[in-house]
Amino acid sequence: MGRITHSRPITRIRLGQSVSRRPDALAVEEPLEIRVSGTPLAVTMRTPGHDVELAIGFLLSEGLIRHGDDVVSAIHCGGPGTGGEQNTYNVLDVATAPHVPAPSPSAERNFYTTSSCGVCGKASIDAVRTVSHFGVADPELRIPPELIASLPETLREHQAVFEKTGGLHAAGLFDAATGELLVLREDVGRHNAVDKVLGWAAAHGRLPLRGTVLQVSGRASFELVQKAVMAGVPVLSAVSAPSSLAVELAQETGLTLLGFVRGITLNVYAHPQRVLPPRLEDAAG
Repeated sequence: MGRITHSRPITRIRLGQSVSRRPDALAVEEPLEIRVSGTPLAVTMRTPGHDVELAIGFLLSEGLIRHGDDVVSAIHCGGPGTGGEQNTYNVLDVATAPHVPAPSPSAERNFYTTSSCGVCGKASIDAVRTVSHFGVADPELRIPPELIASLPETLREHQAVFEKTGGLHAAGLFDAATGELLVLREDVGRHNAVDKVLGWAAAHGRLPLRGTVLQVSGRASFELVQKAVMAGVPVLSAVSAPSSLAVELAQETGLTLLGFVRGITLNVYAHPQRVLPPRLEDAAG
């Protein structure tokens, strides 16, 4: 596995006080090429680590596989120009089971991702609805808002690499009944962190993700809602704002979407019935 942090010398300025040179830890960002049975499919800018989970989660969230059993193997291989002699850990080849249809030959042009915006130039709401295998689970799920409000702090407490660099997003999967953290993954890209979580869930046979909350450290984009829906997650909670299209997709697919979950406040943008207990609903009425 490649390094996840890298030390670089920096100039630190304290206004009116001092100028000093010191080492600083940076979050590593490197490309990962995902291949399916030898055919290049996607290139994503990511933080090295949990690459197999990232690839499985990506294939799941794009509707190319349904379960972890759809993947036979995932192997790092030599990168471009290495002749296969040197493992760069930046190329991962995923072999799928015989019953899994091969990606469309036109798919590769749709899958270039960056750490900032995720997959560029693809997907409509209708396309997401068409390929979703699970739909949103747990229509009767009810979660105390106090539990939701506690999740960002728990997420932050477990961000080991963020503690060193201050430069990574995180996604955490929580048990909706107890608030227990099931898995947390960090990455320079929000979408990659989520894919790593979903890949972990697929590899451990936990799909669809009933009875869970997916907490993310940044904003809630259309793409993150899409990924949650594809894995059957009933509740997506974000520290920052959702986009208008994210809210629209959450409303249409049955996902409970929360944003600005900070301290004692939280905004529910879609399907509040899972979050608001009867006493609050009665008071609002």
